Amino acid sequence: MLGLYKGIGSPMMGLTFINAIVFGVQGNTMRMLSKDTPMNQFLAGAAAGAIQCVICCPMELAKTRMQMQGTGEKKSSSRKVYKNSLDCLARIYQREGLRGVNRGMVTTLIRETPGFGVYFLTYDLLTRSLGCEPEDPYMIPKLLFAGGMSGIASWLSTYPVDVIKSRLQADGVGGKYQYSSIMDCTRKSIQREGWRVFTRGLTSTLLRAFPVNAATFATVTLFLLYVRSDDAPKDCEAAPGTHHAPLQQQVQPSSL
Repeated sequence: MLGLYKGIGSPMMGLTFINAIVFGVQGNTMRMLSKDTPMNQFLAGAAAGAIQCVICCPMELAKTRMQMQGTGEKKSSSRKVYKNSLDCLARIYQREGLRGVNRGMVTTLIRETPGFGVYFLTYDLLTRSLGCEPEDPYMIPKLLFAGGMSGIASWLSTYPVDVIKSRLQADGVGGKYQYSSIMDCTRKSIQREGWRVFTRGLTSTLLRAFPVNAATFATVTLFLLYVRSDDAPKDCEAAPGTHHAPLQQQVQPSSL
């Protein structure tokens, strides 16, 4: 049973920081853009996706290498090369330096930048169309649905890039390298397996994407609503009769 959770240490360490960066950068970028429009949601999401690659790429490299460890070997004869995710990254750094730790960075950027743009754009459009208002008794199911569908849309938009990224990061396990570049990996993959190679593993990815992103978006949105509701009376009491217009301008349909 433990084999089903191989490489879990890396996501557990990295996802907390990734989500903090993503939602923090997205929120601050939206403040800089000032207008809450679908296009600005896409741009803010794309900026967040690009910045979090600094953590995402090494994290996914460690996860991939940990999952590949011992593949195709008998349990009794398998030799563990890496003790855990940190040990994996440390050993890769010793052998290949920073370039090795950031293997697959370009494909990660190509995947994450538009992927997170689609992620936040879809969530914004769905929450607006569904009318996710605080007084709505069905707000939480709507948020869960919007978050889950946002995750699915994001993965569908960039999944072929993820296939190539995963193959590049898994390349070199056992000391044998097959690919010299992104284009070389793409060309060889198509030659061996055809165009369907870009959909391998898509079903399991989408099955995971819906509950994970439903929980993520709903939790963040509800937490922000809770925090802002606590702060609202203080803002209203600060200067009676002077801030009514700005407050009214802020009350508009918005995802976050």
